Amino acid sequence: MTPSPGTYHHGHLREALVEAALEILRGAGVKGLGLRAAARRAGVSAAAPYHHFKDKRSLLAAVAEQGFRRFRQVLLESAAGAADDAERLACLGRGYVSFAVGEPALFRLMFGPELVPFRDFPDLDRTAAEAFGELRRAVAAARPAGRPAGVADLEAASLAAWARVHGLAVLLMDRRIPVEPGGEAELAGRVLEAVSTPPK
Repeated sequence: MTPSPGTYHHGHLREALVEAALEILRGAGVKGLGLRAAARRAGVSAAAPYHHFKDKRSLLAAVAEQGFRRFRQVLLESAAGAADDAERLACLGRGYVSFAVGEPALFRLMFGPELVPFRDFPDLDRTAAEAFGELRRAVAAARPAGRPAGVADLEAASLAAWARVHGLAVLLMDRRIPVEPGGEAELAGRVLEAVSTPPK
């Protein structure tokens, strides 16, 4: 049921608009999302969003920021029961793909071109960096013994892990890889195992 105008206390209006925008995004994509549409979905006046967002891009940034918070939580929950560092990395890969296939519209916004560069939105930039930091720490912990531990080398390894799991997520969302329903996460775990497996 759509709330009536004025239902939301001013202190919660921003959160209500972000949640309304997320609902619209899931159904209509970025093109169907705007400040007026979010206001209608939240049950507030057309002018209300301008107290918190100067334009559509600002609203999209807030939605993406919320997405990265949820994304990081999914990653942490996925890896919570890992037995060792290698399994933790694989679990993060499973969580990454599970989030992507479960929230495709939100995922595409988070990693799409609409909000580049993130530095235009400091809160979004920080939240995204925190999420990526989980993958980076897992890569550092899971790297095989004997590998160089320099910063540049770690960044390259982190980028390689990210590229693998992100590319897989996009291919799965676009249905370019045949996989049984529910098998996406397991495939992601296997793909990331190569990051922590010593070369023969």
